[in-house]
Order: sequence, then structure tokens, then C-alpha cells
Amino acid sequence: MMRKILLPVAIALSVAAFDAQAAETVAVVLKAPGSRNPFWAAMQAGAEAKGKELGVNVVVVAPPRESDVQGQIVRVEDQLAKKVAAIAIAPTDPIALAPVLEQARKQGVGVVFIDTQGSNPGITFIGTNNEAGAALAADYICKNVPKGSEVAILLGIITQSTAQAREQGSKKGLTACGMNIVAERPADWDTDRARSAMENIITGHPNLKAVFASNDTMALGAVQALKSANMLSKVTVVGFDANPDAVASVLAGEMKATVAQKPKEMGALGVENALNVKRGKNIPLVIDTGAVLVTKANAASYK
Repeated sequence: MMRKILLPVAIALSVAAFDAQAAETVAVVLKAPGSRNPFWAAMQAGAEAKGKELGVNVVVVAPPRESDVQGQIVRVEDQLAKKVAAIAIAPTDPIALAPVLEQARKQGVGVVFIDTQGSNPGITFIGTNNEAGAALAADYICKNVPKGSEVAILLGIITQSTAQAREQGSKKGLTACGMNIVAERPADWDTDRARSAMENIITGHPNLKAVFASNDTMALGAVQALKSANMLSKVTVVGFDANPDAVASVLAGEMKATVAQKPKEMGALGVENALNVKRGKNIPLVIDTGAVLVTKANAASYK
């Protein structure tokens, strides 16, 4: 008889232990793997380091491409099925991700946005003020390119709030100082698409003097196109993110500037605050991780 009583108790204790372990798992859902972009690699490193510090399990997942919205939704659903305690997510498409994230909240999962502001009300955003960061880039162009010059903007995925904010910040700044914006082209955060877009821009606007690329991978694509056309010495290229390849380009004198974010800090704060939400703690609706203009003068600090 005693054996029959102890067996259900043992099973109950095992289930409780499983639930406790699941309650200490945070899913960090990125837009793309770190292998495709140093920015996401840095964010993953920050998240994993914070997980070790806090003694929690951090699982990092991402679709293969930043444009794969459905792939990201499926990964969120998979983490919910595994009963994670919290999710820190950089949404590929804030509107498309809203229903599954609302489902997560109803299940008691702590949710925060990292890098990109989502559309769900009441969820904390942790990241850069992208409009202000893009304004820094525009200000650099304004100070280093003659007034009235032809300039272009390479855009990210235009359904994302990050892309929209960077477009708005750069456009306002460039317009305010009297630049002539002759082209705005989406390149979806991608180097090859940016190179192709840049080739088309300089074909139509051979007097172009500057380009702001909304991230560094696109800026590097612009550099490739300008090099092939023997125009790099005539066109100022400014990016956003300060990823290692871009910093090397700035030090080499190819890109002239980039805007540094703090992806490691975003990842770390994402894990910490997703858990805070899960545990019922009050946190600010916006946690600004800041942005800094990086030029040849200070680029060595960002290698």
C-alpha cells in the first residue's frame, strides 16, 4: 500500500520540478540569426550573459531572414507551447506579431520588446530612440556636405517601426538643413539589396553627395556599389548600428560615420525585464539604451 501512495507523490514532485524549470526559461526572439548580422549576435551574447548572471535558462530563436514574419510567429508559438516564463522579442512586423504576443500575455508570460517597438499597448520597449539616432546621422551629413547637395536614404523593412523612425529622423534632419533628398529606396536591411538599390540611385543621380543607410549592412552594400562606380571618394556614406564590419570601414575611411547602439545591453535588459514583468514588478514603458555618433575619431573604441 505504501508504494502505491509514494508513486503519485513522486510524480507530483517531478511535475513540480519541471514547472519550476520552465518558469525560469526566457525566450529571446530575434529577427534573424546572429550569424547573418553582428548586431543580433551581440544582442544574443548580452541576453545569454544576463541569463547566466541571474541563473535562468535563455533560449535564443530567430527566423532565417528578417523578412520572414510567419517564421517568427511560429517560433513564438513554439516557445509558448514549451511554457516559457517570459519572452523578449524584436518583432519583424509589430502588427502581425500582436495576436500571438497577446496570447502570450493571457497565458501569464512576461513580454517585453527589444530593438523594435511593437504595437501591443502596455508592453515595455527596450532599445534606441531610433528617430533621435537617425537625426545624429543626418546632422553629420549636414555638417560635412554642402547645403543643397543631392542625398539619398536607404530604408529598412518599411512595415517595422525601427525603419519608420530612422526614415523620419533622417528625413527631418536632412530637409531642415537644406539637403535635396533625391531618392529613398527600401533595401530591407540587406547588403545585396542595398548594393543593387545604390547602383540604381547613382545611375539616375550621378551628382549624389551623401547617403544615409538605415543600418550598417545596407551601408556596406552602398560602399560596394560606390567603389565599383569609382564614386566612393565623392559620396559620404553614413550607417546605423556600429557593427564590427562598419567600424572597420569607418577606420579605413570608406564609411564616414555610423550610429552606435548597445545591442548587448538591449539583450541583457530584455531578459532581466521580461522576468520582472513575469514576477509582477513595475517597469518603465520605455527603457532608452542610447545612441552615439561614431566617426574615425572615436571608432577604435567600438572595435
